[in-house]
Amino acid sequence: MDNRILIRASVVVLATLGMHTHAETVVPTQGQTPEQIQKDVGECQAQAKTTYDQTLASANQTAAASTTSAAPARGGRMKGAAVGAAAGAASAEVQGNRNDNYDKVDSDVQQEYRQNQAKDAAVAGAVIGGAKQRKSRRAQDNAEKEQAQQQSSASAQSADAASKQAYSACMTTRGYSLTP
Repeated sequence: MDNRILIRASVVVLATLGMHTHAETVVPTQGQTPEQIQKDVGECQAQAKTTYDQTLASANQTAAASTTSAAPARGGRMKGAAVGAAAGAASAEVQGNRNDNYDKVDSDVQQEYRQNQAKDAAVAGAVIGGAKQRKSRRAQDNAEKEQAQQQSSASAQSADAASKQAYSACMTTRGYSLTP
């Protein structure tokens, strides 16, 4: 009787030390030998690792397929330049109308003044539009990175759960009781 208890205790210790991925105590229910226990634990761990790898690969493929990167923001400088040019021309017209001498100047000079003001405002608009575009791209890149990290974490958790379930099922069908 004492021999049996000693064998079971040593089997439990060996099985626990032999498991790297699962922190459960393996208790043989069908009188398995220590060698058989070690063999079964190794085979079930290999099966669990395969399940983990397959689940992780499947989750990563699904995540890659569902990840649709939005088209990068384009045309920010052009939009800014157009808005700036329109604003510059309108501003020049308003400023010209405020000046009493503006109406006395030749229309070609007035047109040149408005064009110069529009050019200056277009340059400023292009700079502002480019800055907004870069900011938008950075925000989009950061959001995509965060989403990828969350998907990776969820995939690893899912694969870990599947691995533990496969290990448990394998050991149970081979005649072992598992206790956490």
